[in-house]
Amino acid sequence: MIMETMHEAPLTDTVKPSWAESLRVYLQPASLRMLMLGFAAGLPLLLVLGTLSFRLREAGIDRSTIGYLSWVGLAYAFKWTWAPLVDRLPIPFLTRRLGRRRSWLLLAQSVVMAGLAGMALCDPSQTLGPVVWCALLVAVGSATQDIALDAFRIESAQLDQQAALAASYQTGYRLAMIWAGAGVLWVAAWVQGDASTGYQHAAWQAAYLVMAASMVVGVITVLQSSEPVPAAIPAARNVREWLQGALLEPFADFVRRYRWQAVLILSLISVYRISDVVMGIMANPFYVDMGYTKAEVATVTKVYGVLMTLLGAFVGGVMALRWGVMWILMLGAILSALSNLLFAWLSGVGHDVQALIAVVSADNLASGMASAAFIAYLSSLTNIRYSATQYALLSSMMLLLPKFIAGFSGDFVNAHGYATFFNATALLGLPVLVLVALAWRADKQENLRNFTDTSRPGDAANQI
Repeated sequence: MIMETMHEAPLTDTVKPSWAESLRVYLQPASLRMLMLGFAAGLPLLLVLGTLSFRLREAGIDRSTIGYLSWVGLAYAFKWTWAPLVDRLPIPFLTRRLGRRRSWLLLAQSVVMAGLAGMALCDPSQTLGPVVWCALLVAVGSATQDIALDAFRIESAQLDQQAALAASYQTGYRLAMIWAGAGVLWVAAWVQGDASTGYQHAAWQAAYLVMAASMVVGVITVLQSSEPVPAAIPAARNVREWLQGALLEPFADFVRRYRWQAVLILSLISVYRISDVVMGIMANPFYVDMGYTKAEVATVTKVYGVLMTLLGAFVGGVMALRWGVMWILMLGAILSALSNLLFAWLSGVGHDVQALIAVVSADNLASGMASAAFIAYLSSLTNIRYSATQYALLSSMMLLLPKFIAGFSGDFVNAHGYATFFNATALLGLPVLVLVALAWRADKQENLRNFTDTSRPGDAANQI
């Protein structure tokens, strides 16, 4: 039978596209739409994690508290629990007019905008609780948007275009993260005026309101996009059958297809971004404690961070299209771990803008390459019948362990200092290299078996 899966077929006898053909894919409407939707997906993340940690540190909140508050981001790690609802449940009025994917996207974007407006109005220096609850609302809305958007992306193109869509998505995502990381600091510094250091609630209020308004990019794109052709879903005769199809079958399907390799794949996914995620929580408190102003951090991350991130995502997408995802996955894992060592070096240099430029540039280049390849890898593992649920499960696995460990990052820095912390996060990347190598080997063996089976006389007919 023919499997409705995004898994890669053997590459034997496949003609590689030319460089010109590889580059033109980025100008297709699907890629441009994914660029805009990637921006909407990337905007909320730092506003409830990295940028929020800068704001909280300026407001005098202790590093340990900031570390524990990063657990708000666990909403992303548990999004698989409500992914089946996004995959199957229609929204009254909206789904009938927009379709299943676009209706959930629009609802999620509205929740994010409301939460960001609430974070703008609350002052963490006076009371921390309301800020935390609004941040949680943003995180849940953002995670829901991710579920619907990942399914929208996977269902909008064939397998050979997924790497390009992933790169376009990652480019938009990273642009939004620069805007939410550097742009929000620039806006706050501009409102604050000459006194660009120290905490001022009015400056942060204006900055977060600008961020809430920036989500309009995603709303307009959703309204102007076409709903992808949905995969056929068997009609359920009762609640039990609906739960079976929506909750259990997506997970059972994954295990059936990958068997023992499922353990290896899930292990790799659960630790691939651990170096970046654990380190990232303390990056902005590090900038504050090293004496960098909001304007300095904004300028460095906005100019150099954008350029190197775009270069990394672009190169990662093109190289994955030509040479395969696994090769770039290994390279991204190596570079991500090494870039954390540069932050350890920076902690000994002191307040040096030129050194900050070099470190941020290298870190964003590595992250852009790794992320583009990783998104394409996750997409290749999903069955299109369960795209939202399965992708949510896989991307949630990516965050669960790193986010949990990151919650203790403030305690670690208080006890051992920034240099030891950054070195330790680099060492966390060593098991990733082993798992990528094992997954690469297993993938080659599986492709070889598939090619051997389909090459036998009569086998091709038996698979239809």
